[in-house]
Amino acid sequence: GGTRKVLPVRLLSQVLFRVVTFALNAFTLRYLSRELIGVVNVRLTLLYSTVVFLAREAFRRACLSGSAKRNWTKTINLLWLTVPLGVFWSLILGLVWLHLLEVPDPSVVPHYQAGVVAFGLSAIIELLGEPLWVLAQAHLFVRLKVIAESLSIVSKCILTVTLVILYPHWGLYIFSLAQLLYVSVLVMCYVIYFVMFLGSPEATKKSFPVARVKALLPSFTFVNWKEARLTWSFFKQSFLKQILTEGERYVMTFLNVLNFGDQGVYDIVNNLGSLVARFIFLPIEESFYVFFAKVLERGKTVKDQKQDDVAMAANVLELLLKLVLLIGLTITVFGYAYSQLALDIYGGSMLSSGTGPDLLRCYSLYVLFLAVNGITECFTSALMCKEEVDRYNFVMLALSFIFLCISYFLTHWYGSVGFILANCFNMGIRIAHSTHYIHHFFRESSHRPLRGLLPSPALLLVYIISAVVTAFSEVLFCCDKGWMARLIHVSTGALCLAATLVTMFFSETKLVHFVRSQFVSRYLKKGT
Repeated sequence: GGTRKVLPVRLLSQVLFRVVTFALNAFTLRYLSRELIGVVNVRLTLLYSTVVFLAREAFRRACLSGSAKRNWTKTINLLWLTVPLGVFWSLILGLVWLHLLEVPDPSVVPHYQAGVVAFGLSAIIELLGEPLWVLAQAHLFVRLKVIAESLSIVSKCILTVTLVILYPHWGLYIFSLAQLLYVSVLVMCYVIYFVMFLGSPEATKKSFPVARVKALLPSFTFVNWKEARLTWSFFKQSFLKQILTEGERYVMTFLNVLNFGDQGVYDIVNNLGSLVARFIFLPIEESFYVFFAKVLERGKTVKDQKQDDVAMAANVLELLLKLVLLIGLTITVFGYAYSQLALDIYGGSMLSSGTGPDLLRCYSLYVLFLAVNGITECFTSALMCKEEVDRYNFVMLALSFIFLCISYFLTHWYGSVGFILANCFNMGIRIAHSTHYIHHFFRESSHRPLRGLLPSPALLLVYIISAVVTAFSEVLFCCDKGWMARLIHVSTGALCLAATLVTMFFSETKLVHFVRSQFVSRYLKKGT
């Protein structure tokens, strides 16, 4: 039950962070250069996230595994080691960022050195709250996490907007101060909560394992050696995980494949495109992963499963694949003709001229790959046995390295669009792996859920016509011919979308019934 409570909260905080970043970028683009935004969102954010990740990730994984009942004094002592580790990584990486990487032109991006120092310092400040964060997470203090993260994000935004309006010439000072405020508010929320909570009647009632504030400070008691050994084993993995998670940013930062302006535009378009994945696909994947894991037994062949359950799972998988395929196709078809207009409205001519529209068009295609991959991997990860998961992790590792190499070469040839093409290639191979697993699993049954990846011929025809009509409309009416021409372009798209939805309604009746029963009725129940 606790885990079910934490998952939506984690999702909520991720979505909040992305929405705020989305809104903040739209605002700052009108006041600051895209080079400045590129340095902040790619270069400096990468420094901060790398220091924080290397200093704490292994400790978090080790100290949150197992039960919450343990010797917390020893665990807290172990967690305080994240601070000196953070200081070490801040100094080492700070020197790399200052002396080994290309320094931006001071006339375009002023105060770069101050930015590096501030973002390194902000990582250390955040690590000061690590023992409190782990203690709160282990005891499922869900509301505290949401309030702390929301307050810190909102305060960061208010300060950024104020400084951008009043002192746009401050350059990186603006984002440095905002970042320091963000981590300070985050840590202070946890400190204030625990100062008030410890020793209170509520803490006594819950039999909270830490009685006094003094017990949260480092002491001369030894650490938990079992957790320390576990931390070391996780630490060896954390290097690799960080490189693979932030692969694109490392390629941009260390290999100079893009200039700072293109990095800024790429990061903004990436944020813009990933909102769709976060809002639409991730909730579907998370809820149906639980469904598949409950209905089918992990590691068993299709013949050894209950046949009624197999039939239900196959039907749901087929309809889910059809649903995400049609959402992805709709975004791909209409995204092509409306990328330039969307970017012009969102960020002005700075985004809608240059590589921005091509990037968003490619990202619209990438969304289709993301949609299908999310569901196929959701099904396979719910069914794989331990040996298959280990084998799959090895495949993923190899794929990630191939992705980094392909990213490097494609960006040399096609600029920032190369990153998205590399992502499409990566997702394509993952989809091939998952669909092969699904085909093999259902081979000895009469069910063929992969048919969900085939839309009806009538709908396919409407998609093709819509793509051609909207592409012509963009050439004729968008985006420098005034608001009336833009309105005609939008109306053309609206008519094509309406025709697509009507065709979908009549040609995909099983899917319409599935969406009504699974999503619409559930939403209406929540509302009443």
